[in-house]
Amino acid sequence: MSNIIHQSNNIVNTSGLKIVFLGTPDFALPTLEKLANSPYRPVAVFCAPDKPTGRRQILTPPPTKILAQKYHIPVYQPADKKELAAQIAKLQPDLILSAAYGIIVSKEVLETPKLGCLNIHPSLLPKYRGASPLQNAILNGDTKTGVTIFKMDEKMDRGPLVAKSEYRIANPKITTPELSEILASAGAELLLNILPDYLAGKIKEESQDEAVATYTKIIKKEDGRLDWQKSAKEIGQQIRAYTPWPGTYSQWLMTDGKWQIVKIQEASLAEQSGQKQIYSEQSRRVGEVFLMDADNLAVQTGNGVLIIKKLQAEGGKPLSASDFLRGHQDMLGKILN
Repeated sequence: MSNIIHQSNNIVNTSGLKIVFLGTPDFALPTLEKLANSPYRPVAVFCAPDKPTGRRQILTPPPTKILAQKYHIPVYQPADKKELAAQIAKLQPDLILSAAYGIIVSKEVLETPKLGCLNIHPSLLPKYRGASPLQNAILNGDTKTGVTIFKMDEKMDRGPLVAKSEYRIANPKITTPELSEILASAGAELLLNILPDYLAGKIKEESQDEAVATYTKIIKKEDGRLDWQKSAKEIGQQIRAYTPWPGTYSQWLMTDGKWQIVKIQEASLAEQSGQKQIYSEQSRRVGEVFLMDADNLAVQTGNGVLIIKKLQAEGGKPLSASDFLRGHQDMLGKILN
């Protein structure tokens, strides 16, 4: 086997290995970027097919496809796991590296590379296995999370652990995109740091403790509906966790008898906004919209007050709370549900 698998812009693979990378969204970009500029440059990148996006449904390539093309790395976009298996079988890679690919990898694929398949997962496994670890860390108000590199097997996120990197969440207002960016970079750095030892057989893999394993679900649009009986803290966490998708929303009954749906895009606790609670919560109904002062649109929750910073009426544009109220004064005094 030649030591030079692929060459472009004076960047070469000098590992002597045929490496394939699987990854689709922005989360995979830091890893692909580092690999493309390292001795472990992939011979191919696999990502999801192009998809129509926006109101005009323009066919748009995944972020990793764009980056791979920048580095002149061949791109494969199988439509399903059967097609993926066939393409991997033709390439016969020595090692597969993965980060947020999006297609279930079959046993056939897992058994192809002699050095196995390593995946970067944005949680400290076995906590938060599954599709939405980032969102769950924010939903649950975790102060610590991280990334895990594990060796993939047939079961979802259950393979033996290879390495971990912890991250302390110091920002109480962090959103899913912000946390994703941080952990994506951490995962890329961790992978490049451990690859030499992994390839040399110096890392002792560790089985996951099934007794403490937790799971996350695929998030659906209806998960974004707000329940104002919850505390202001819980609702604030939900808004930040479900940014940008599926977003969070509520509705109120307008004077004309129609329901107005509104998306809540940014909010904070009254205490975080420097507002003192100068009234009895018993004087407000749960879900009631009111002005805490001239500048702060507020909603009474089951426990505490939430200050709404940015929102969007159905079919409208995102607006600051003050701009929104200019066209929706009837929102004040209404009950959100």
